[in-house]
Amino acid sequence: MALLYNNSTKIDRAAPDQVTSSFLRAYLLDRDDKEASLYTCKQPQLGGLATLRSDMVSREKNFGTTVSATWESLKVTASQNAKSVAVDLAISGAKNGQQVSSHTESWTFGLVDESGWRVCSATKVS
Repeated sequence: MALLYNNSTKIDRAAPDQVTSSFLRAYLLDRDDKEASLYTCKQPQLGGLATLRSDMVSREKNFGTTVSATWESLKVTASQNAKSVAVDLAISGAKNGQQVSSHTESWTFGLVDESGWRVCSATKVS
């Protein structure tokens, strides 16, 4: 039984796109820093993404909306011991079940292999 539990709760860091998606889910949707840290390197540079998340939270408080982010295609590019993942984040706000705002931002996430892929940087492209 313990083996089954360990396999079902194991953090999968084998694919850079999957790690990026799991990190985004933890960081932007769940807003769980502890969970997000499972997918980051030792000293991640995430200032821009932290600003985006703070803005999302601020808009929720100031306008009584729910702000969420979605993403679909993640494009992986490789260099020596690192990978980049390009992602378009669709940020939308809803109030009373109706969408009130929406925009898309392009981001690039830098990943390094530290016993599995981990997000080390996030840079807004546009």
